[in-house]
Amino acid sequence: YQQTNLVRTTDQIFSYPQPMSAMPSPPMVRVVSSSTVKPPPRPRERIPLTSWDASMLSSNYIQKGLLFHRPTSCSPVNVADHLAAALGDALVHYYPIAGRFATEQHRDEHTGAVVGCSVHVDCAGQGVEVVHAVADGVTMADVLPRDADVPRGVLAQFFQLTHAVNYGGQEQPLFAVQVTDLADGVFVGFAYNHALSDGTAFWDFVNYWAALARARLGLEAVPPAPKPSFERWSPDGGAAGPAVLPCADVSELIERAPPLQLRERMLHFSAESLEALKERAREELLAAGDTAGAAALTKFQALSSLLWRCITRARRLAPEQETTCRAAINNRARLRPQLPQEYFGNTIYAIGTDSTRAADLLERGHGWAAAAVGRAVAAHTDASIRARVAAWTARPMVYTHRFFDPTGTMMGSSPRFDMYGCDFGWGSPVAARSGMANKFDGKTSLYPGREGAGSIDAELTLSPDNMAALEEDDEFWAAVTPDAPVPSAPEKKAT
Repeated sequence: YQQTNLVRTTDQIFSYPQPMSAMPSPPMVRVVSSSTVKPPPRPRERIPLTSWDASMLSSNYIQKGLLFHRPTSCSPVNVADHLAAALGDALVHYYPIAGRFATEQHRDEHTGAVVGCSVHVDCAGQGVEVVHAVADGVTMADVLPRDADVPRGVLAQFFQLTHAVNYGGQEQPLFAVQVTDLADGVFVGFAYNHALSDGTAFWDFVNYWAALARARLGLEAVPPAPKPSFERWSPDGGAAGPAVLPCADVSELIERAPPLQLRERMLHFSAESLEALKERAREELLAAGDTAGAAALTKFQALSSLLWRCITRARRLAPEQETTCRAAINNRARLRPQLPQEYFGNTIYAIGTDSTRAADLLERGHGWAAAAVGRAVAAHTDASIRARVAAWTARPMVYTHRFFDPTGTMMGSSPRFDMYGCDFGWGSPVAARSGMANKFDGKTSLYPGREGAGSIDAELTLSPDNMAALEEDDEFWAAVTPDAPVPSAPEKKAT
């Protein structure tokens, strides 16, 4: 791999304004070094952003990170170098991640007037950024306080590109990694351009990178070469053309979300708790005569129902106020023909329930709300996906903070992402966390539970008043599994 040093310093300090729920005096993160990692030279290539990609240009980067026990096999500096070397290997196959965005104007063939702009990935090996930092005095317990708010002010310092929007990928790297040494652990924070791909493709990439890292340490064989598909989908099955946005400059469409006062909790739901939620919903639906809804129930529907109803109650919405539950959904298996799992791009939509009055949502009960989520999922078919693509093509737009409904709930990320499979050579992660990006009142991101077996962690963000009200909701907390202590580091094997 090619690594170009950009910064070598022991004095560079990052600090951020501390939002609600930050630690009283958060430690400063000291950047030790920064480098650019590039794939080997290859023929230059351009990949167009299609409707699913281009609509993400005003959103923030994905910020997800993994907390590990401190490696016993190598020094902190070697950890960063080890990850950078394996990352260079991974970029051989995932080379678009090392590219940059480029914009092209489209002109009227008769008048020459600009009628729109499109964006593509310029795969010229510009590189990704790897930062090595130290959080003096911060422990794993500080990052994972039990039964308490997520320390947003601390976690914010473990990520690069916190306030960046995806369109900034013209100058900024599409992927930046920060390896932060803690007193007793290490946090690896990823900042990834969401207009490049969705979470499914992102976590496939990170898992392959982790497998290469393990192979570099001689822990296992080099994994088979992945086959990510960079060819963008088009409705007619032919070569996809770029999505043309109605502007003379894409920056005209970019809106930055205002800063929000938020609280955040990471809530654990054991497999047993989720099964109980599902069974309660099933019994309510059978009692109401909805046998079809009861038969189709899933744990996801049951958890979405709990969050939707309890957040609505915490918000104290007017009885007549309408509300919806929305969720990000993967299109790959729903299209006909299906897209392969290896499709490397965005192919997600936000689906939503029918709007319902707040009073009706609370009165009709848990089972009814779970079935409403199920109907929204079932309605997301090949035909509905194609209809949405056609509607977007007729009237292109980008998602901004204005699209988020202050009376609804939004379920993002996925417990299907293999976050805990990302062992870079010194064991599985202790926890998965996120940064400040893409957060608003009513947003829940779902993660797999660390113990597996179908457990789920729900990262819930609410305004301080709404979170305080939710903390008094007995129905909600009866379903939440108390936090476990930070697991101990595995004992070093004798040699």
